[in-house]
Amino acid sequence: MLLAHPVVLEDLLERYKTLALLRADQGSAESRQAYEDVAYSLCLATGTSDIDAAVVAAGHRLPGARTLDDSLLSA
Repeated sequence: MLLAHPVVLEDLLERYKTLALLRADQGSAESRQAYEDVAYSLCLATGTSDIDAAVVAAGHRLPGARTLDDSLLSA
């Protein structure tokens, strides 16, 4: 599998988080399309098919990712 450059991942992740914070998925047709496009791109760049998994995967691949990340442990 090809891996996206960390700069690309960081940009996609920031764009996704910003659009999610702005609730773009519930906005105009243009904002929904932007949200869907960046979510799709993030999934593609991380080799996942689920946006939640893509966010976690991108976070793990970025420089400075915590080595003892507990986000995958069940409660």
